[in-house]
Amino acid sequence: MNGWYAHVTVATVVEREGRFLLVEERADEGIVLNQPAGHLDAGESLFDAARRETLEETGCEVELVSVLGVAQYTSPANGVTYLRTTFSARLLREVAGAHLDREIIRTLWLTPEEMRRESGRMRSPLVMASVEQYLAGRHWPLNLVYYTA
Repeated sequence: MNGWYAHVTVATVVEREGRFLLVEERADEGIVLNQPAGHLDAGESLFDAARRETLEETGCEVELVSVLGVAQYTSPANGVTYLRTTFSARLLREVAGAHLDREIIRTLWLTPEEMRRESGRMRSPLVMASVEQYLAGRHWPLNLVYYTA
């Protein structure tokens, strides 16, 4: 074994009145746009990670609704391979005064057209691909993901 591993990440696609929740964040490659997303922590479920990352990055509490897909992506910027599970989620509430992760500059609600115009600023191709999955109605039930002891 060579010590290689994929980074396990989660993301949420949250739609409200035709607009999608994004974050503007600082990354190694500069200021980028992304869905609320992040790494799975030790001992955490994919569901818990998705809800936690959304809250930490946007101050929004969400309810997961469906699985949009599992994607494998190798970043040309750093050579890291990511295995990302993306969920659709429904906004429950915005937490007033929430402290966001330090990399986050602000949250945005953008239409798909606005996102396409900003495609060069997306953290990865997975951002728009996830929204396209959502818009195409490619949703799978949450029980697609299961856990065993």
